Amino acid sequence: MQKFKTALMDEAALVRAVRRISHEIVERNKGTESLVLVGIKSRGIPLAKMIRENIYALEGVELPLETLDTSLYRDDIAKPDSAPPVPLSTDVTGKRIILVDDVLYTGRTARAAIEAVFSMGRPARIQLAVLIDRGHRELPIRADYIGKNIPTSHSEAVAVFLPEIDGKAGAVILENQ
Repeated sequence: MQKFKTALMDEAALVRAVRRISHEIVERNKGTESLVLVGIKSRGIPLAKMIRENIYALEGVELPLETLDTSLYRDDIAKPDSAPPVPLSTDVTGKRIILVDDVLYTGRTARAAIEAVFSMGRPARIQLAVLIDRGHRELPIRADYIGKNIPTSHSEAVAVFLPEIDGKAGAVILENQ
């Protein structure tokens, strides 16, 4: 059982962090040319949508938005007996891919997402945007865009709440019991 421990972000802080990430993406990529947002299932998808809306408000450009389920590419969980992965509708070859996820922890989801993208083509660059980086990497993966760095212990979990999924917005640390 998990017990609420610490509030990390309320809705206003989450919105500000995503807005900042959106600005940083445009700035570091010197615009929006060849950018493709890829939301990692499940909470990376609404975050990618928020980033897309912010970039549209900033630049007047509607970026391609793809969704990615990394479960078939994971090396740390049993592979589901299901159909092969659904390819992205956007050709990734030569594009700058921005992977979007809620929490960066061990790096295994990011590694799986990178492998999935490369199985569909050869992008020019892959960047990672996360709302929360909680540390404890098992792989040499780092985020290019981070909403908030939160050092945590292994006995803690970070939960991100998004209106599209949870009906509310914010982030908290949970204590594993």
